[in-house]
Amino acid sequence: METFPLRIAGGMQHVSESVFLGMCEIVGTSQQVAIRRETMDINEVLVRPHYRVIEMMSGSRKEGFRLKGSDVDTMFWLNSHRVIMAKSQSEYYNTANITLILSDSSKSPPGFTLLQLLKPTKYKCVQSACVRMYDRVYVSSYIWRRLICSAAVPNSSVHGPCASGDIAGQEYDTAMCFVCDFWPPSASSWVDRCHSWPDPDIVDDIVRNGCHFVAIGHPLGPHENEEWRFSFSRAEYKCVFAMNHCQFLTYGLLKLFLKEVLNQQSEETNKLLCSYHIKTTVFWAIQQNTLFHWCPQNILAGFWVCFKLLLKWVYEGVCPNFFIPQNNLFLTKVHGSAQSRLFLQLHELYKKGLACLLQISSIRSYITDVLYNPRLSICIDESIIKSEVDIDAELFSEVCQNDNTFVQDFHSCVKSFNKLKQLIGSHLTNNQVIMLQILTASFLQKTSFILHNMYPNTGVNKQMYIADKMPCHMLKLAAKFGCVSGMLYLAMYYYKIFRYREALSVIEMTKVKLAQPYLMYNECVDRERYTEAVGEKSRSTKMRQAVAQDIKLENGIYYINELIPEQQSAITNRWSILSIPVFVMLHFLEFLCYRHIDTTLSQATLDELQVLVHHDRGLYVPNLLRDISWEILGICQQITGNLQAALYSYQQSLTQYPCNKIQTATQCRIQDVASYY
Repeated sequence: METFPLRIAGGMQHVSESVFLGMCEIVGTSQQVAIRRETMDINEVLVRPHYRVIEMMSGSRKEGFRLKGSDVDTMFWLNSHRVIMAKSQSEYYNTANITLILSDSSKSPPGFTLLQLLKPTKYKCVQSACVRMYDRVYVSSYIWRRLICSAAVPNSSVHGPCASGDIAGQEYDTAMCFVCDFWPPSASSWVDRCHSWPDPDIVDDIVRNGCHFVAIGHPLGPHENEEWRFSFSRAEYKCVFAMNHCQFLTYGLLKLFLKEVLNQQSEETNKLLCSYHIKTTVFWAIQQNTLFHWCPQNILAGFWVCFKLLLKWVYEGVCPNFFIPQNNLFLTKVHGSAQSRLFLQLHELYKKGLACLLQISSIRSYITDVLYNPRLSICIDESIIKSEVDIDAELFSEVCQNDNTFVQDFHSCVKSFNKLKQLIGSHLTNNQVIMLQILTASFLQKTSFILHNMYPNTGVNKQMYIADKMPCHMLKLAAKFGCVSGMLYLAMYYYKIFRYREALSVIEMTKVKLAQPYLMYNECVDRERYTEAVGEKSRSTKMRQAVAQDIKLENGIYYINELIPEQQSAITNRWSILSIPVFVMLHFLEFLCYRHIDTTLSQATLDELQVLVHHDRGLYVPNLLRDISWEILGICQQITGNLQAALYSYQQSLTQYPCNKIQTATQCRIQDVASYY
């Protein structure tokens, strides 16, 4: 095989620069990718130590991709259970609090193991998945994934080791696994291989953090229903983070090649290769140092190195796992006639040389533009490829998505604040500082309502101070940390404690800020006015003055009585957050407050809310949140006695996508309205 296809070798560097530009547009610049990773990291650091079940994002989203059509991969594990590789490792744990499980790989193919439960566990889900073999108790992967799939997300189906499904068009894979704090002996050769990549400190960090086990056995193994597969998800995303941006974009280019070319060849072969094979190919290509220098001028050379390696593997029928090479990832899929057909298809693409990339519709124009106009000037300066507004929009969008930490009670609030205090004193990037600000504001908001709900009106002075003054102070403090819409939590609190005029004062201030022409909401913004107004200011200032987000109500905390049925409905449907468009919440609170002061103004506010919900086309009322928007409109109409309009609004709520899982509450409200007829 020739090193590079000769037909466009002369202009390859120029074409490579154009493809680099295209991939920055599609995948993101290094600054955008860093924002995605760093904001997610802060969230996980805050969540991980305290919860009974620990959550970790994995897959392409964790790696920094935001490609259309990619699913969301999440791993969960019980914080009270640990897998050990040898019984001697039990000395590192307090077995009164930690249930130990022993990995036994002696009877399994490479990359797989049996998990022996060393003592009974108080968790019914684990105990129910146990089977007895060889006079020992093992956790069955088959039983485990059947039990967990039904308990994970409603209407999920089993897909490999995961519970899979679709929420609002977004596909997800959720794996309930077990964690191990030790690096497996079967992966020791990987450590010995890491001479040039990744760096030694990254290798040490990976080894120090161990691995996971996901519930799937080897189809050719002797104990398929009992075996578990080693998962190196954490190690993998750390390896991806260790890539330079050109390597990461090459990885992205190969993912596009898989999706838009390889998986479109024929029905017989379109399921044989997956993104994990692509990732494995890139890992090996980088570590083998096949390409000395990865830069914008040779991104196509990097693609070609990886494509040739993949072609070789398909020909041989062997794709060695990056961490346990003895585990052949092709063993059960790429063999026989399907393997032959796949190799022929890949070889036909190979014979076309880099012209095969023209079949990737996403980047075709970036190649043809340069081929038709060799003198075309290509900008590879990332600071010019994406503007400051683009970067700000990326940051505030990611911050909003990662503001999803939960607090169950006051005790967990205290733990979270202690962790926040530790993080404030640590070395943080600018992106992480912004994430920390939003999370601090969020914790203050939640703690305020938890405190108030803990101390109802008892008449005891000290308790009254705690129930009123402290939450109020914390919400004012939160308003200084967070974005524009954060002020509505203070207005909500004032309404809750019957201080309607003060609530309206806060609402009026918020309304002024939300009416500014430079406001950024859901990544929609007038770029010119935004730049004029806050372009020279810090991101912290931009967030406080020019960024609005939807209102998130944690369903375990009751905020205002009018929405308790909706929160209870969501809890019944195992949904943790009520998301409300900020402009809908603004009108809702204004309507509720004016009901106690001026009914004429309350009707005027209701009229404005009705126009907003009926006629907005996704700008101020996101399509995914129309269920709660129609619901809130119906609640307001029912309060005023307009039952016919309320019934229509509730019925409209039921026809929307059930993003907030409030259908039970909506049906109850419909019955309530119908009872008056």
